[in-house]
Amino acid sequence: MNMEEKKIFEKELYRGKIIRVHVDDVELPDGMTAKREVVEHPGGVSVAVLTGKNELIFVRQFRYPYGEVLLELPAGKLEPGEDPFEAMKREQWEETGTTAEHYISLGNVYPTPGYAGEIIRLWACRLTGDGGSLHLDEDEFLTTERIPLQEAVDMVLRNEIPDGKTQVGILKIAKLVEQGLL
Repeated sequence: MNMEEKKIFEKELYRGKIIRVHVDDVELPDGMTAKREVVEHPGGVSVAVLTGKNELIFVRQFRYPYGEVLLELPAGKLEPGEDPFEAMKREQWEETGTTAEHYISLGNVYPTPGYAGEIIRLWACRLTGDGGSLHLDEDEFLTTERIPLQEAVDMVLRNEIPDGKTQVGILKIAKLVEQGLL
């Protein structure tokens, strides 16, 4: 069964520093038409950083749309034309003061496929050292903390970590460690 929709017309509603919003008229597979509201986003990266003591490094930061401080894996937005792998390493260094020699891809996450085209690329690494100081952007305010991997898994299962990319990263890295792959 063909499920693809074909764009007929696009009307831009907003173009900002990070996102672009438009409403499209689309032709449905049965020939009818519908409207689709779309938020374009350049995408992001995230990394599950595991220490030699099997602790994950997290960041806590205020997330304005939710009006609360969230516990998340280190992450950031892609700049135009930026290589996702290099962006992830940059974000790791900025937000945790750490680097690693070996990374494993954890795949992609589509956080809100109903209306946004954002893709978050996930990686995992194990540190060989402790790291250094943070190198935050001037408008970035966060703290780091280390949580044992099993406790982080338990926090996901107790619904204490609402961020989707963080949940996925924790559960995937836990499985890799369980299988002896990281």
